[in-house]
Amino acid sequence: MAKSYDLIVLGSGPGGYVAAIRASQLGLKTAIVERENLGGICLNWGCIPTKALLRSAEVFHNMKHAADYGLAAENISADIDAVVKRSRGVASQLNKGVTGLMKKNKIDVIMGDGKIVEKGKVAVKTDKGEEELTAKNIIIATGARARDLPFAKADGKRIWTYRHAMTPPEMPKKLLVIGSGAIGIEFASFYNDMGADVTVVEMMDRVVPVEDEEISKFLEKSLKKQGMTIMTGAGVKSIDAGAKGVKAEIEDSKGKVQKLEFSHVIVAVGIQPNVETVGLDELGIEPDERFHIKTDSMCRTNVEGIYAIGDVTGGPWLAHKASHEGVIAVEAIAGGHPHAMDINNIPGCTYCHPQIASVGLTEAKAKEAGHDVKVGNFPFIGNGKAIALGETEGFIKTVFDAKTGELLGAHMIGAEVTELIQGYTVGKTLETTEAELMNTVFPHPTLSEMMHESVLDAYERVLHM
Repeated sequence: MAKSYDLIVLGSGPGGYVAAIRASQLGLKTAIVERENLGGICLNWGCIPTKALLRSAEVFHNMKHAADYGLAAENISADIDAVVKRSRGVASQLNKGVTGLMKKNKIDVIMGDGKIVEKGKVAVKTDKGEEELTAKNIIIATGARARDLPFAKADGKRIWTYRHAMTPPEMPKKLLVIGSGAIGIEFASFYNDMGADVTVVEMMDRVVPVEDEEISKFLEKSLKKQGMTIMTGAGVKSIDAGAKGVKAEIEDSKGKVQKLEFSHVIVAVGIQPNVETVGLDELGIEPDERFHIKTDSMCRTNVEGIYAIGDVTGGPWLAHKASHEGVIAVEAIAGGHPHAMDINNIPGCTYCHPQIASVGLTEAKAKEAGHDVKVGNFPFIGNGKAIALGETEGFIKTVFDAKTGELLGAHMIGAEVTELIQGYTVGKTLETTEAELMNTVFPHPTLSEMMHESVLDAYERVLHM
């Protein structure tokens, strides 16, 4: 006999498990179906364990520069196996935390492959057979996976996706990273700090191409200074993986093809949604041109009673977007009137060295949208806390509408900017103007003072530059 629920959630990543919790809070009897690990890719193989790896690399980097702080550290070395073990331990701890949250909120967890066989009905293949679940509402939160290159299929030995890169069989000596989005640049940064010789190939004309152009240029200069080889406007023509290494043909921006050898390759060229086995075709659920599920402002698909959230839908593909969409979808299901998602108010963070964070429109996008803009910049070198920390690399940029004073966007590169960006995100959500930001008192000495100075600079009132 089928088990009956008010809501079934397919997938327990940051979108799915948050949706399930909110549903429980609103009194909905809820089941969550997961085929692998509670917490999804983010907690187990994405956001969290990669930050644990990057933290180890950051500490290792600081230890190697101990003399800059009047300290002595000799015979510094890194144990990649121990670093990975710590990262997996962090992931395991959070997985257990999500398990506890499911129990606390009385959410039924069914481990297995779920498929929507008809409206309101889900069949789950478990290790004990098949279970049938019914619910008036279903949320698809099945996420996405790394996209392969046809000529560079990941084998886990020489050619890696992000999952292989998190549990490497060995430390790469000479690493090729294909793609300079957040995932590619974070792994390039990690392995470079750990001692690998890193080359990054990006087909666009600049690294982290979704970011503001000034941020991209600054990051490329920094990465090269750290010893990386950066090839933009370039493409990998072929990959030949052997037992001892990888041979790659790379066409540079001038059309010249180079034959280079590497020990390992990380392919980081985007994602593809996990939609093949969910039952979309049978139900007539509409995908977009990239096969992600189309949804409206309340996360509804074109089929009544079926919602979709997170990486299985359109971008930006970020864990915090998925979580917020989960809340929106559930509150709509429960009869509430949640605010629709405004993607211009979703911050993006990249945890390379130096860090990058942004929210809203870049300067170029603001101009394309017809805005007459005012732009402010403030460098880390002008901030007392940054100097005291020994972190003087970076800057903060703000973009305003010249007529209304509306904050259109903010873009940062430097130490801890992934923590600072939320100040601007709150401001954008509250539809702030330059006046409120100028009249906000920022604590001293902090890195956040640079946020204030950047706003002042946009209006020719900067104090410390």
